[in-house]
Order: sequence, then structure tokens, then C-alpha cells
Amino acid sequence: MAAADSPSVALRRRDLCSRGIRLAGKMRSDVVDLLDVYVERQGLDASASVAIVEGVPVAAAERWDEQTGTQRLLENLAAYRAFRILLAQMLEEQREQLGEADAALGQSLAAVLLQVSAFTYHLEELLQLESHGPSSEEGPSPPLSPHLSLFERKLRGLGVLRELAQWAVRSARDLRQLTKSSSSSSSAPSPAESP
Repeated sequence: MAAADSPSVALRRRDLCSRGIRLAGKMRSDVVDLLDVYVERQGLDASASVAIVEGVPVAAAERWDEQTGTQRLLENLAAYRAFRILLAQMLEEQREQLGEADAALGQSLAAVLLQVSAFTYHLEELLQLESHGPSSEEGPSPPLSPHLSLFERKLRGLGVLRELAQWAVRSARDLRQLTKSSSSSSSAPSPAESP
């Protein structure tokens, strides 16, 4: 009787996960390409080490294998909402710094920002299917860093893009895990809750 176990919901979940994995793969590929362009245009060393940047979600997870599918989706959603804000800040800084002098970098940043927005929407849709309710509201915005020097902003941008590439890998892994767990749970009926 549970709608979550119906074949149509399971099929929809599988379809959303498959599309999400493809989106994450494409996004990672584009972010890696953008990283190359970013490093070159900003005059940075590709091997430059960047400390953890405040407000940038970290893809590494403790006890990843103990998380539920919903926990994974919520963490992904919070991360991509933060990346959407961070990338918009980077794009604005890029326009202020270079204007139209470097249109290619601005276009690449804008394209990745669109992908992050689309993936955020995709995760919201999947989360609604999982929880059968509205997705949680937008979380707090990453803190603005108005007092960073130009070089510090460049390094922060490098850190944002590197971590976004890691999140794309984690997201694909999370969605594969969700597909696996939903396949195994759909073969066994879940116990009904009694009032």
C-alpha cells in the first residue's frame, strides 16, 4: 500500500538517479575544463595549495556508508545551493576585475553556474520523491568575503572549483548508492507503521 514501494515511483527514482549521474559526470568534466582555463587566465599555478575556504562545502564525508539516501540528498542539495551562490559571486568578481576582456572565462563560469542550478533543481525533485513533501528551504548563504585581496579571491575561486569537481564525483556516487538501496528495498516490502 505504501506509494514509495509502487513500481512507478521506483521507476521514476531510478530514472532521476540515472539522469542525475549523467548530469554530475558532465558537470565534473566541464568544471575540470574550467579549472584549466581559470588557472591559466588568473595566472595561478595548477598545483597551488588552497586552504579550506570558509563557506565552501567539503565533499569528504565521515561515515559516508552509514548515511541514508535522504541524508545524502540533503547534503548534496545544501552543497549545490552554496555553490550556486559562490559561483555567482565569482562571476560578478570576474566581470568587475576583467570586464569583457576575458569573455571566455566569464562564459565558462556562467555555463557551470547554470549546470549547478539545474542539478540543484534535479536534487530537489528527487528529494520530493523520496520524502513525499516539499524540499527544505534554502540554507544560509555562504559568508561574503569583502576584504579579500585580488590574489586571495583568485585562490578562493580555485578552491571553489576544485571542491565543486569533488562534489560532482560524490554526487554520482551518492546517486548510485541511492539506486542500489532503492533496488534492494523494492524487492522486499517495508513494514507498515502502526498508528
